[in-house]
Amino acid sequence: MTPRVEIVALPTSQRFAAGDDLAGALLDAAASAGVELRDGDVVCVASKVVSLVEDASEPLPPAADPRQARRELARRLADRVVADTPGVLVTQTPHGFVAANGGIDASNVSGDDLALLLPADPDASAARLRRQVRDRAGIRVGIVVTDTFGRPWRLGQTEVALGVAGTAALRDERGGVDLDGRPLQVTEAAVADEVAGAADLVRSKASGTPFVLVRGLPPAPVGTGRDLVRPAAQDAFRTGGPTAAEEAVAARRTVRRLDPDRSVPPQALHAAVVAASRAPAPHGTRPWRIVRLRSSTRARLLDAMARRWRADLAADGVAADAVERRIARSDAVLRAAPELLAPFVLLDGAHDYPDRRRRTAERDLFVLSTGAALQNLQVVLAGHGLGAAWISSTAFCAPTVRDVLDLPDSWQPVGMVAVGYPAGPPPRPREPGSSDGLLLER
Repeated sequence: MTPRVEIVALPTSQRFAAGDDLAGALLDAAASAGVELRDGDVVCVASKVVSLVEDASEPLPPAADPRQARRELARRLADRVVADTPGVLVTQTPHGFVAANGGIDASNVSGDDLALLLPADPDASAARLRRQVRDRAGIRVGIVVTDTFGRPWRLGQTEVALGVAGTAALRDERGGVDLDGRPLQVTEAAVADEVAGAADLVRSKASGTPFVLVRGLPPAPVGTGRDLVRPAAQDAFRTGGPTAAEEAVAARRTVRRLDPDRSVPPQALHAAVVAASRAPAPHGTRPWRIVRLRSSTRARLLDAMARRWRADLAADGVAADAVERRIARSDAVLRAAPELLAPFVLLDGAHDYPDRRRRTAERDLFVLSTGAALQNLQVVLAGHGLGAAWISSTAFCAPTVRDVLDLPDSWQPVGMVAVGYPAGPPPRPREPGSSDGLLLER
């Protein structure tokens, strides 16, 4: 007989709440649809109704924007932040699932201050519902708890299996052969995900169809939703593969036109500073400090630096109007940036050699390590969709900077970093680099 699979929507008008009888609702929906469940049938159940019945909710943190509240809650509950972008926060949940905002949902939840989480144990939820159906109706069905996930490299969302009971999760074809007799070495079909995706063909988000019957699946060894979670050690997307670092570095550009009306997310700034702290440094030190300038401090510092700059350029014989144009160009970036950072290198940990040659080399090594820290900082900022411009001005008036900020002489300023969202399209990327002329042999 030619294999044939039937997919039947089982709608219901019931709005679910904590403690409701999910098995009874499933059996009633099947009866209302004129469907008699049979042994071997598989029923897909939307994870939302499972979460509602199990009261898997959490208060949203206070935030002006509900989307931001969901992001903050997802961050707090996550095992790991996979990607933090202006458009979406992708996290890994304690279950091992990787999803936008950790699968947190705020639609169809009573109260604006509550969010619906994924079921705490989707496999246990599936097994419990399967057992309840068997006990009441004497029918052995498979249960797949489904949810909507996005996918790398593909537009649109699809349903995936979170919990599985009494039906297959994976079909392992390794060890078999293809049509030409070649051995199959890696083929594992995600059967439960395929079933979940098929169920979504007969329902929409507004259709009131939490249950979908899938009939006619061939017999296969049963599995669980956990079977579908790839171990971290095998996950090539975890770090993006060996080219991810290359692309991250290439994404860093000097962005001088920053949007003054968009604030910089504190977590992005924190992540960038943490990345800076991972740069290599002499003698196992961490000789960098980054001062986040408040508005009033920024104004005092830039005013003092402008006075120093005017005096220096006047002594160089530069015309007054040319001096003001230079200062205006600098101020257009430094005074308008949503965030202004002043990085320093601390020379306290440098060895004090008796001769100038070694003292100079020691100092240079500390300054070079600060360049690595600044590169890390800007690469991570770019990864968060932020622009940054490193401007060297503080290095030319170190005493002025230390005086305004009340810092010791061992703090050496190494420029400023203006940070914010780009005000327009980012600058064109540089042409791909070449090692020609850079990598030499002797």
